[in-house]
Amino acid sequence: MSASRRSGTTDELGPDEPEQPGRSGDDGLEPPAGPGGPAGSDLLAALLDGMDAALCAFDADGVVTHWNREAERILGWSAAEAVGRHGFAGWAVREADAEEVESRLMSAMHAAGRQVHEFALLTKDGGRVLVRTQSAAVPGPDGKPAGLYCAFSEVHAQIDLERSIALSEALFDDASWGVVLVDADLRPAVVNAHAARALGTGRTAVLGRPLGDLLTRGVEELENALTHVLAEGAPPAPAELWVGVRTPEGERRRCWRSGFLRLASPLAEEPVPLGVGWLFQDVTEAKQGEQEASLLRFRTNQLHRAARAAVECEDPAEAATVHLDFALAGFADHALVDRVAGGATTDGETPMRAATTTAAVTNGPLRLVRVAATPSGGPGPSELTGHAGVPLRYGEGHPALQCVARAGSVRAAAGTVEADVAREWARARLWPEDTVHALCAVLRSRGRTLGVVTFLRGSGRSPFERSDAIYAEDVAVRIAAALDLADLTGLVDRAGRGDGA
Repeated sequence: MSASRRSGTTDELGPDEPEQPGRSGDDGLEPPAGPGGPAGSDLLAALLDGMDAALCAFDADGVVTHWNREAERILGWSAAEAVGRHGFAGWAVREADAEEVESRLMSAMHAAGRQVHEFALLTKDGGRVLVRTQSAAVPGPDGKPAGLYCAFSEVHAQIDLERSIALSEALFDDASWGVVLVDADLRPAVVNAHAARALGTGRTAVLGRPLGDLLTRGVEELENALTHVLAEGAPPAPAELWVGVRTPEGERRRCWRSGFLRLASPLAEEPVPLGVGWLFQDVTEAKQGEQEASLLRFRTNQLHRAARAAVECEDPAEAATVHLDFALAGFADHALVDRVAGGATTDGETPMRAATTTAAVTNGPLRLVRVAATPSGGPGPSELTGHAGVPLRYGEGHPALQCVARAGSVRAAAGTVEADVAREWARARLWPEDTVHALCAVLRSRGRTLGVVTFLRGSGRSPFERSDAIYAEDVAVRIAAALDLADLTGLVDRAGRGDGA
């Protein structure tokens, strides 16, 4: 056996030429030795042995000329045992299958392109391995087929590869959740159709752009998560990120449940981060539903606790402040309770009441007097004011006056981010200077309007919404009932002392 055969290769000879030791083949299977480089056979053997796929080659007569290490790993036959054999019959293929396998393999020499087949090959220990082969002709110097090469791998390994490729294609074409491949510079490298729609752009328009160009909020949290994955690996559980997406119509606030995977090159000896696979699903509606349900449970509990505390108060007016204090928790920063000056107005009565505290009626504008308020200097329980008979200097169009006139809730906001303008807006309405959002709810009892309760929020809170108005109206009903009871109690006391009719 020649040196080339011992190294896993052999020279291809013409039909009438004897084998000449040391002669380099001219069939295209072996390159000539380069200047100052190793012999051509040694170079080719090194290249073949370094391949990840099993590879063997045959000459025009079907004799094995090349056999690499991966082929040895799969079938157990060494290069020394394989090279020089005629076909696979009797050692790598069962005798019953040898003719069919050989004809299908050799047909590749006369076919255009590569031929793909599946065979059951025998291992050295007698087992059987199903392999998928790709065969193609190797032309000689005259352009005619001088042999063929056959690359093969175990079918299950090939199926795993094809499954991985199919999964990747499905994720980037048909997935019902967003998939984004982010490079090491934290810029999108590949985006699927679902993610592009979620980001409000096209699949190609988003590539290579900083995340800050796509999102208005949540950019820092997202970049921190991506950086952590690059450095430490995937987190143990998905994360829920609230982001603001830039759209032509403005910001769109969304909640994305996100999972992250670190991508590393399989070809490097040590893992080299290629980027991060970011998969996300829009759960905004579900999260908003959870938040609303949680908020409703909390507010219901607050109303229940307030009612239990209020029934222990001997003074009904004090019970009104209890309801006010329980309502403030997580809802507003300040609260005010104003009564209609001169007594409650009934349905159908014009909002023109006396400015006095007696029953005498004179025509005049509707006025309100302060009866309770939260402390403006710091936290603490609401207090009944001692100057309930002095009308407040509310200007025309004040939200509290509108609330009484409409007998319904009124929302108001400063509508600006400039601190000086917002402070002036609050001062003009006789509210604490840090107020930027207000909600007024009417106090109604026994078909009469008693006054208004006003809830105030600072700049650190969001504006009042419709659900907030509903809660404020529930609180107002309880405060109005307590104040009405206080009026009735006062009438009874005055009657008992002979002060009233």
